[in-house]
Amino acid sequence: MKAKSHAAVGLVYALACASMGPAARAETSAGLALAQQENCLSCHSVKRQFMGPSLHDIADRYATRSDASAYLARKIVEGSAGVWGAVPMPANTQVTPDEAAQLAGWILTLK
Repeated sequence: MKAKSHAAVGLVYALACASMGPAARAETSAGLALAQQENCLSCHSVKRQFMGPSLHDIADRYATRSDASAYLARKIVEGSAGVWGAVPMPANTQVTPDEAAQLAGWILTLK
């Protein structure tokens, strides 16, 4: 990731954390760190559409689904096509089921 991209992610993170309590900051930090580690931010951004939909838009779309966390975790691992447009999301076989669940839970907090 380029230096400007890292700076932008850092700024968004700092602004988001400024209004949170310590527990929420720790959860956000862990979710963001995992998303960076697993290269989610290569195609997604927290607040804006990039190659894929923003993580905020994903949270917004699935917030009312009773199975949202499990559904997103499955999509993270297996990938999907045609849900958000023509660009498919490849399977992320390097992501464990526990990591996928953690990412899905974090994404759903971004609404």
